[in-house]
Amino acid sequence: MSQAKPSIAVLYHFFPPDDIVSAVHLGDLASGLTKCGWQVTAHPCIWSSDDQGIRFESQEVWQGVSVRRIWRPNLRQASDAGRFLNAAWMIFRWSLLAITLKPRPDVLLIGTDPILSLSVARIWKLFRPQTKVVHWCFDIYPEAAIADGLLPGRGLLTRFFAALMGSAYRRCSLIVDLGPCMRALLRRYPSAAKRETVVPWAFEEPDAPIPMAVSERLAVFGDAPLGLLYSGSFGRAHSYKEILDLAELLRPRGVKLVFSVRGKRQEELKQAVEQRNADVGFVPFASSDKLQDRLACADIHVVTLRSDWTGMVVPSKFFGALAAGRPVLFVGGADSSLARWIQEFEIGWVLTSENLQQVSEQLLSFMESTEKIAAMQRRCFTVYQQLFSRATQIKKFDRALRSLLSL
Repeated sequence: MSQAKPSIAVLYHFFPPDDIVSAVHLGDLASGLTKCGWQVTAHPCIWSSDDQGIRFESQEVWQGVSVRRIWRPNLRQASDAGRFLNAAWMIFRWSLLAITLKPRPDVLLIGTDPILSLSVARIWKLFRPQTKVVHWCFDIYPEAAIADGLLPGRGLLTRFFAALMGSAYRRCSLIVDLGPCMRALLRRYPSAAKRETVVPWAFEEPDAPIPMAVSERLAVFGDAPLGLLYSGSFGRAHSYKEILDLAELLRPRGVKLVFSVRGKRQEELKQAVEQRNADVGFVPFASSDKLQDRLACADIHVVTLRSDWTGMVVPSKFFGALAAGRPVLFVGGADSSLARWIQEFEIGWVLTSENLQQVSEQLLSFMESTEKIAAMQRRCFTVYQQLFSRATQIKKFDRALRSLLSL
């Protein structure tokens, strides 16, 4: 190998102190790998993900990780044109690193931001054939771009991107997915790469199920006997019809559904609530110092994913709920990884348009039993600690990486 410590270069658009969710996960992983004995260098861009006025230091050491930021034009990520141009720039600059970066890293870890990032694997394997390419797949492209409306479902451009990504997958030595539904989609692209599942862990990991935050509970849900909370982004991948239908069924019993959302479809969601005249609340996002109280004020956390997005993304809010010791009400396809985990480990409910009445009855029964609530909270917390925690996932990643180098 090139150095005494195994070395890994991380290619991801953003990195801490940027607080975008995927950047935080990559930062946690990179820092965790340094503790496992790796020499880690990250190559994000120099700009903040959502604040064009914030420019980070070009070079710094962050929690043991050497960060070497790449300059790019300060184009708006919120616009489609800006996203494509930023992606093209970063892919070009990362491709140049295959020629200029010294010393050669033993492993190259590539994420999925910006879109089509993995295409740099072709250049890296051409100029650095000894470097092992690893892909941590948070989103599958071009499928996610098609579902997001950025690419047409068919056509020459879509076929070109599919062929490009297929070629890139074949350059990988290890492909890390977020669950069985994503792995099934990735199987469409033949590759000899090893496979591993590493899920996006919770940012807050308490030592026990979090007790009810009484003041936050009153502020968010009032005197409702059962509080359902959707907290997180709300975009094209998320649905709302079934959960609003359920809220109407539960309304006579005082059950309260509250949204704390931001994203491309939040206004559409608010309009849908107004049109139904639904008794559904909206509260602002919680600040980082209030996040634990927000997680603890709900009895059940709501997670939604449109069926046609199954396997393309896995919502990370699912893991945050379990870490807090709260069950999940999942609205999405029965073949989703979240639906499978909920049913296998009995940590919540899966809601569809066909089982609205059944789920409403189960929630009312749950609401009336303090024993059921306490047992469910303990089970959710235990499942998270045993299967999904940050330490567990980073250890899995470390073992998988070392297997590539026969360490």
